[in-house]
Amino acid sequence: MAITDFTIIRRSLTSRLFSTVTTALTVAIAVGLLLVLLSMMDAGKQAFRRGSGDMHLLVTKEPSALVSVLNGIFYANAPAAPLTAAEVERISADPRVAAAIPTQQGDSYKGMPVMATAAAFFTDFAPTVGQPWALAQGRAFDKPFEVVFGARAAQESGVRLGDTIYLTHGRSDADQNAHVHFDFAYAVVGILAPTGSAHDRAVFTDLTSAWTIHAHDRRERDNPDAETTPDDITDADRLVTGVYVRAATRPGAQAATALAPLAYQLRKEGFMVAEPAKEIDKLFTIVGNINTIFLAMAAVVMVSSAVSIMVALYNSMEQRRRQIAVLRVLGASRARVFGLILTESALLGLLGALAGVALALLGAQLTAGILKARLGILVTPAYPPEWILLVIVTAVALAALAGIVPAIAAYRTSVARNLRPAA
Repeated sequence: MAITDFTIIRRSLTSRLFSTVTTALTVAIAVGLLLVLLSMMDAGKQAFRRGSGDMHLLVTKEPSALVSVLNGIFYANAPAAPLTAAEVERISADPRVAAAIPTQQGDSYKGMPVMATAAAFFTDFAPTVGQPWALAQGRAFDKPFEVVFGARAAQESGVRLGDTIYLTHGRSDADQNAHVHFDFAYAVVGILAPTGSAHDRAVFTDLTSAWTIHAHDRRERDNPDAETTPDDITDADRLVTGVYVRAATRPGAQAATALAPLAYQLRKEGFMVAEPAKEIDKLFTIVGNINTIFLAMAAVVMVSSAVSIMVALYNSMEQRRRQIAVLRVLGASRARVFGLILTESALLGLLGALAGVALALLGAQLTAGILKARLGILVTPAYPPEWILLVIVTAVALAALAGIVPAIAAYRTSVARNLRPAA
């Protein structure tokens, strides 16, 4: 049976199995890392856009639009500058506004942020475009001192429907001096289905409850025995930290022609107006500089894997010179020997690249699972076929390029010198 070039290459690779596996693994790690970074760059942006949902504007009195989005949508910190009830009413009254949902942050439960809001939060705002809120258990709040837990908040706290909880002023329950609102018990009436957004780790209640608690804090300073009800709320207590605004649109459309003039008018009135989608794009422009560094590092790892192929093949030349000399005696030309080494190098790159694709698919799913488990953020990695093909072709090309040096060494192998009997 005739021995083909492929047979020669296969036997060469299997005879140095450890070197073959480790070299291919180096390529696989580089390819896998590069593909994971490429997929996560776009998937991360889409994941962050989920929380902003179908709102057009976030109106606050924060120092910057990006801070407004981070605090008002992603619960980074409790916003500090409030809006008054009169200001909220003025925003709602604008004929260009289809929905204005007031929100207030400042309290927490077991370290998880509490957002007080209106019932319209669950009907007029969708955390993801086209995907409205859904309840996994129970119902939405419909009266004061009822709470609805986000999916992750419920999981971490272990609450059940019907439980009674007490909220903490501020975000830290670990502080021994933390002020717990023991005078006001909340009933857990609902648990939301997962949305894959930051809202999953929040607790929601109505504004009247929040205003009553803080009215009580105000009254208690003057009268420690004060008992506060919603009737004791004054205009000074009716503060919110943000307003989710959806501009009027034509039926079935997401874009609002009145958005730009509405935003301009609100800014002119002294509000900080953020367009969440634009701010998230800006955030990822900043993060993009870091992504570039990571991609450059992945490219360096890929180049280093090509170098490892070159070193592995070149080092093997010492043991293979006699084999090459025998091939030459049997009729193999210098060009054929050169091609065999070059093909072997490219095949190592191909094997490593295919293994790298498998590692990338596994690694991306693992990363997405960690982000969902720890942050409640749903990331859906995507691998367009053109990305995979480009990375594989690049890996094979680099491997073939790395094979040139050992191929030249094989080309120059002396037949007479390497067929001498060993001394």
